[in-house]
Order: sequence, then structure tokens, then C-alpha cells
Amino acid sequence: MDFAFSPDQELLRAAARDYLADRMPNDRMVSLAESDAGTDPADWKTIAEMGWLDAELGLLEHAVLAEETGYALLPAPWWSTVALTWPLLDDELRGAIATGERSATLAYAEAGGPATIADAATGSTVKASGDSLTGTKVNVPDLTSVSDVVVVAADGLYAVDVAANPGVVVPRSTIDKTRRLGDLHLDGTPARRLDASLDALADVRLRAIALAACEATGVAQRALDIAAAYTKERQQFGRIIGTYQGVSHRVANTFVATQLSRSIAYWAAWAVSAGDAQADLAAASAKATAGENSVFACEQSIQCHGGIGFTYEHVLHRFYKRAQWINAFEGAARTHRAAIADELLGPAA
Repeated sequence: MDFAFSPDQELLRAAARDYLADRMPNDRMVSLAESDAGTDPADWKTIAEMGWLDAELGLLEHAVLAEETGYALLPAPWWSTVALTWPLLDDELRGAIATGERSATLAYAEAGGPATIADAATGSTVKASGDSLTGTKVNVPDLTSVSDVVVVAADGLYAVDVAANPGVVVPRSTIDKTRRLGDLHLDGTPARRLDASLDALADVRLRAIALAACEATGVAQRALDIAAAYTKERQQFGRIIGTYQGVSHRVANTFVATQLSRSIAYWAAWAVSAGDAQADLAAASAKATAGENSVFACEQSIQCHGGIGFTYEHVLHRFYKRAQWINAFEGAARTHRAAIADELLGPAA
């Protein structure tokens, strides 16, 4: 059985890698992250023109793109649009997104209420009254960068045009400036009910976890590459620092962790895409492994750089912050390991 990506998928990877290397080098990524907007609408149009938002793409193609956008730390709402809302969109929104005119994210968490997608199908306090919504959602990914939000309400899923209602978005101060969070305050705000049901959130959760694991793998690979390049050129005490075991072992351990993350992330993407019976197990394994390993890779790379790795001017802290966000998304690794144990061994008595 062949578990490799298809030639077309590898071509997509190569095209994405070339584009991001050319259009999103570190200095431009940092410039966008430090800007007021945090993103460039022209990039979104280009992404659409390259087909990254085409309805024909499946989860495996999205997995390839998630890894590459994680490697570049793309400051655009691609992940939020594709991982969190894709199965929930109607034809109107999906068509507008495909042309680069719209972008979307999912508002599911509430203060004192549902904190994860797994909990969002029940317990929402956002109320619908005709064609309007009232309530508050918190920590919405990329809220300040998107035009539309899919809101989990008590009785279903609704699309809110935040571009037409700018007062509903309240930015939050968050560590990762390349994926900014915001709160959504709705007070009789116009909304359009979507056909997708609350039950669809279970599939969205698996999809989001699988693509987060792929993104984490890209982050880990970038941290590894930065460390490997630095340890091959930096000299200390008359020797390249990569020749010291205390340094080379960090790079080697990061390589092993990254390869393990990649294998499990690909398994999760395939299992979720194919509706495999082990999709839940694969997703939990990928999230626990890739999330923690991306943090580990960044920490090891920072250590290899010594004092410079801790400075704000160095790019590593930006990848580290994304890794921290991914690791916390949908619960810490221990939560997913507990789910794996319950699946394999049965719930604890």
C-alpha cells in the first residue's frame, strides 16, 4: 500500500514552498506581524489565484499547505478559513472565498462556557432572534483578519459579516501576532443561518486537529532548519559549535522529534480524510505528538543559538509562540493522551 502523497500533491507542495520563500521571507513576515493590520489583503488574493482556496481541494491537499504555511508562519487567515470553517460554509461563502473576496473563521469559545470545539455543540449562550444574534464569543482565531465568522449559537450555525459590522470585533492582546485573537460581541447583529448542523462540529474538530498537527510539523521543521544552519557556521573557542556534542545532540533530537510528528500528522490527515475507524485515535495522537514536539523543536533551537535566541529581534520567538498556540489548541497534550488511553484501555474505573 502506498502512503506517499500523489505527484500532484507534491507539485502543490513545491509551488507553495517556492511562493512562500519568495513572498514571505522572515523580514516581511515580521513586518506584517508588527503592523496594525497584521496581514496584507493582496496576499489573500494571490493565495486564491494560486488555487489554495479552491473547493476541489481535499484534506490531504490542505495538509500539504498547512505544513508549508506553518514553515513560513504565513500571517493570513488561511488556516482558520480552511481548517475551522470549510465543511460548514454554504455555496455563497465558499464561492466568495475561492475568489479571494472573503475569508472566514469559527467562533466557538465563550467565557465560562464552551472552551473547545468538542464542547461547542452544547452550552452556547449566543441566542438567535430571527436574522440576528446576541451574545459574546472569545478567543476567536484570526478574527481581526477575516471578513466573515461562523458563529456557534444555541440553535445552530450562523454566518456573520464582520466586515459590514466592524464594531462587533474587539482585538485581544496575544503572544502570536501572526495569528491574532479577538472577541466577538453580538447585540442584535445581522446573521444568516447556515445549512450545516451543530453535529458537523465533531468532524470540524478532527479536521482542525489534523491540520494543526501538520502546521506544527512545519513550525518544527523551520526551527530545526534554523538551528542546523546556525550551528554549521557559528564558531566558539575556535570551533564550529555544531561539532560539540552538547549542541549536535540537540539538533539530532529535534530531527527525530520532527520526523515523528510528520509521520503521525500525515496519518491523522489521511485517517480523517478517509473517514477511517481510527480517525479519533489518529487525531489525538497527532495533536499530542506534533503540538509538544513543535514546542520542543523551538526550545532546542533557541538553546542552540545561545543568548541571541532569546532576543525579540531574532525570528525564533515567533515560531515558538505559534507552537505554543498550537499546543494549547483543543486541549493540552495530556488531554489527548488520556483520550488515547481511554480508547485503547477503556475508561478508568
